[in-house]
Amino acid sequence: MCGNIMSAPLPAVVPAARKATAAVIFLHGLGDTGHGWAEAFAGIRSSHIKYICPHAPVRPVTLNMNMAMPTWFDIIGLSPDSQEDEPGIKHAAESIKALIDQEVKNGIPSNRIILGGFSQGPISGPNRDISILQCHGDSDPLVPMTFGSLTAEKLKTLVNPANVTFKTYEGMMHSSSQQEMMDVKQFIEKLLPPID
Repeated sequence: MCGNIMSAPLPAVVPAARKATAAVIFLHGLGDTGHGWAEAFAGIRSSHIKYICPHAPVRPVTLNMNMAMPTWFDIIGLSPDSQEDEPGIKHAAESIKALIDQEVKNGIPSNRIILGGFSQGPISGPNRDISILQCHGDSDPLVPMTFGSLTAEKLKTLVNPANVTFKTYEGMMHSSSQQEMMDVKQFIEKLLPPID
């Protein structure tokens, strides 16, 4: 179901301005690359945080008439009951785990690493104590607000519900906004304050 997977280039990285004591790994959405998100994080960076924006491998996407594009896994349909590409999701999770492991080898403790993403990008783990910031535009034509709300409710069953924050942005479509990025910056700085 994953199709022929071409390897992805090295991640786009915004290095810490001083010694990195924390990292943010941020996954882009379908058809995108990490470059635009690296640029966005460069605009809100904290000097002690390294921002890593990997690129998904290029593979066919069933939803898009099997057109090959950067994707973390195949998307078969957009309805909540659509079949999911479990092998592709597992492969993406393994790739992200490898990035996390590399940062730990580089000296950043795993509790000082945040994982985030846009649209197709976010992947979560089994830790019930993690904090989650989910952002959604109220005018998103690709991922309806209902899906965002359903996702937030599902997340509350997987982690401590008090740790899930669901923010909506008036007039925002399937994109990001300056206000959203400022909220992301505040969320990151709260979880990853400087330690030196």
